[in-house]
Amino acid sequence: MPLLPDPPSITDGATTEDVVRWVADHLGDLTLEGPDGIAAGGFRGGQQAADQALATLDITGYARDRSVVLPVERRGASRMSPYIRHGLLSLPAVWSAVADAPTRDRGKYRDELLWQEFARHLYARVGAASREPLTRAQPAAVGWAAEPWPAEMNCMDSMVGELHEHGWLVNQTRMWLASQWAVRAGADWRDGEQEMFVHLLDGSRAANRLGWQWTVGTGSGKPYGFSRWQVQKRAPQLCRDCKLASACPIEQWPDAGPGRVVDGPDLDKGPIPAGPVEVVGAGTGEQVWLTAESLGVSDPALAADAGRPAVFVFDEPLLTRLRLSGKRLVFLAETLGELAASRPLEVRRGVVAQELAGRSLAATWTPVPGWSRISGRLEPDEVHPWPWLVRPGPASVRSFSAWRRDSHR
Repeated sequence: MPLLPDPPSITDGATTEDVVRWVADHLGDLTLEGPDGIAAGGFRGGQQAADQALATLDITGYARDRSVVLPVERRGASRMSPYIRHGLLSLPAVWSAVADAPTRDRGKYRDELLWQEFARHLYARVGAASREPLTRAQPAAVGWAAEPWPAEMNCMDSMVGELHEHGWLVNQTRMWLASQWAVRAGADWRDGEQEMFVHLLDGSRAANRLGWQWTVGTGSGKPYGFSRWQVQKRAPQLCRDCKLASACPIEQWPDAGPGRVVDGPDLDKGPIPAGPVEVVGAGTGEQVWLTAESLGVSDPALAADAGRPAVFVFDEPLLTRLRLSGKRLVFLAETLGELAASRPLEVRRGVVAQELAGRSLAATWTPVPGWSRISGRLEPDEVHPWPWLVRPGPASVRSFSAWRRDSHR
């Protein structure tokens, strides 16, 4: 049946294991691991977990430590990204939360928030074209016969293990994996991006694809070189404990220059889809349509009426195609279970447009192609503005610096 029982709520005493069993029972056939292999990742889902993370956010030392990989206790990364990706925390809320941080740390951290906003602007502009090289072809690589992420390399094995177990990586190691996969090994960057995407709890096509395109050089024009030097600087114990320490295959920088210029999407100054400035049809929607981008209690459509029922549909055709790791669905189920304990919520599985056909819906406009495609069929009665950090206007998305110049905050 497309209507699913409410996921267990941790706020009502359920355990993470209860949520894992719920996902295995109702969605396990759609996951990468199958029903028997599902486990939780390194973050708990839900608004309470997000609010606690924000309340304890301290970015003192971020500018110095944000690229530290090991030891784990010295990492300066804030770990906010899974909550931002699913709308449990908005970029404006996180931006405000660090207002009193030391000046240098605040500036560096807010640059990262702006990078996330830039990724959303770019994706809103080019959509599915983000899967193709934006400005240059992938650089050619020669002489690498092993797997792109060889298990014999301790730096690769450790980071791939962290990705698979926890569903999250610091940005430095995301760059290591992307560069090793595409710049040195010469494997197709899109395959690597997909391999990372299926595991990341913060996985979004906007941010993940932009990160890969920037690292590989298909978006930036300058490939990022990964070598033993970065590992020794950021995580020296990985080199000390590696069985290839005396025969490191990445001792030298990769020999890769920019790829050829390609005729990609128009990235120069132009309009970026932004959605409505004000609510359209205020108060006319009978039920809130929630998506994976807008699951927080501060979602504009949800917050407009605290008692209005909501509905979320696990998109069966999409999940069948993507085969996401079960830990991603556990995070979503924890979030939905907590929400269902506080207001009426339907959780369904099927084709979204079919499951919601004929309903009077309120929704928050969302800067992803799937939302526009499905909402075009559903025609929500009430549409709320997206909570932009920087509302789009005519801007270049050719580079972060060009975008920031045109969209300065």
